[in-house]
Parts: sequence; C-alpha cells; structure tokens
Amino acid sequence: MLESTVLRVAELPFACLQDLLRRYDLELHRVEDGADIPGSFWGNPEAGVIAHNVYVRDDTPIHSMLHEACHLIVLPPERRALVHTDATDSDIEEDATCYLQILLADLLPGVGRQRLMADMDAWGYSFRLGSTQAWFEQDAGDARQFLAGHGLLELRQSVSCAA
Repeated sequence: MLESTVLRVAELPFACLQDLLRRYDLELHRVEDGADIPGSFWGNPEAGVIAHNVYVRDDTPIHSMLHEACHLIVLPPERRALVHTDATDSDIEEDATCYLQILLADLLPGVGRQRLMADMDAWGYSFRLGSTQAWFEQDAGDARQFLAGHGLLELRQSVSCAA
C-alpha cells in the first residue's frame, strides 16, 4: 500500500467523525483546503491539536486524525487544556494513543482496525516487531494496561452514519 492510498477525512462523513470525537469532549474542526492546519506537529496534511480541539483538512489521513485525538483522550483534563501541537513526552502515553486509535477505528463505518493498521504501516509508523498489527497483538500489554487503568478500554458502540 502506498502512502497516497491511505483513507482520508474526505472519504467519511464529517459528522460521523465529529460524533466520535464529541464522545470524548473533543471538537473536530475542518480547515480549508490549502490552509495550514493549526497545531499540527508534523505539518500538513497531518492533524493538529490545541486543547480540546482537533484540526483536519479533507486530505488529512484518518489515522492522523484518530492519533491526535487519542493523544488528547489519554490525557487528564487539566493537561489536555495545556496542549498546543505537542501532546505528550511520555512513551506510555504514545503507546496508549496508538493502541486506542486502532480500537476507535472499529467504531467508524468503513474503517476498522485492519484498514487503520495497514494505513499506519503505509504512512511509516514504526514498531519494534515490524508491523502495527504485530505490535498491537503481541507487544502492547503496557498500552492496554494504561488504557484499562484510565477506563478507556470500554468503548461505546459504533457511530451510526452513512459511510
């Protein structure tokens, strides 16, 4: 799979994505095509974060939107309020973010964990076992523990919207 084939924000109903993030008290904002994405750590087209806001363009990969949103989800509210662009400096929070974004992909019609993990690999995510799926299945116990300890493994049902 090539980087250009990853699933993008424009390919899903925006209201569907907003609904998912609102469940975690986050607001999703669409940025105009060609405009810089506020709070983007890696630069366009990667998603950006500022406090409880996630910023995307139509060409933003779904994996990037989910990843940046999950950075905010794993943070306590007092830390979330201080985030601007760089959401964490903690390895366990990074691992928990990656794990949670895979779980949340299952809640989005037309996405799912298999597609998201393939997109993560295509984009260049790097795990010591070689692939996102191998990490998720064999090496992410610390991430699961972190998420369980923060009540984040109990996911709500899928969002309902036309894919």
